[in-house]
Amino acid sequence: MRTLTTRIALEIAHHEAVIRQAYKDSVDVWTWSVGITSASGHNVERYVDNPQPIMRCLEVWIWLMQEKYLPAVLKAFEGHELTEAQLAGALSFHWNTGAIGRASWVKKWKAGDIAEARKSFMDWRKPKEIIPRRESERDLFFDGVWQNKGAMTEYTRVTPSHRPDWGSAKRVDASAAISAILRKAEAPKEVQPAPAPPKPVAPAPAPQPSGLMAAIMAIIAALFGRKAK
Repeated sequence: MRTLTTRIALEIAHHEAVIRQAYKDSVDVWTWSVGITSASGHNVERYVDNPQPIMRCLEVWIWLMQEKYLPAVLKAFEGHELTEAQLAGALSFHWNTGAIGRASWVKKWKAGDIAEARKSFMDWRKPKEIIPRRESERDLFFDGVWQNKGAMTEYTRVTPSHRPDWGSAKRVDASAAISAILRKAEAPKEVQPAPAPPKPVAPAPAPQPSGLMAAIMAIIAALFGRKAK
């Protein structure tokens, strides 16, 4: 498996939440959509007090995963074919930590030391609140245990200090939106027909003499005609 699927995206979304306007996270970093910060290359401060449609939030998130995070995961596992579950677990890990390129569990797994790789996966357990997510990612990668049922959490409000209003959480079914975005991204670009070659242009007719000039030329031709006789 080398592509992002709806199931993979939903599994990652299961561990995240979507907030349509920019907010400050626990360390005062402006964040938006599904955990996106400006470090991604997409300036999220444009969304301060400027909530976006859910499709816009998901489109940017999926674009970042496809263009930046997925290639990094595939590079880390170069030479090894991953199942959908393994790709989902590794991509979720990388979206959260950004560390797929230096994680020792990846190197151990590629070397065939599965037991040690499974243990090393849990080295990435700080802060302690992340432990349930890391356990889920581990179980998905090594055992194929999926968690998501098609929904993700949305926090619909932020406080005046731009913190998430934890009481505004609701579950939203994002499967149809994510599937539509992925189909659009995978659709072949419409090929425009080549322009028709220009039609040959007939040469312009030689300019005709004016009436006066034509009369003069006729007289000269008559004179020369008589001399020839």
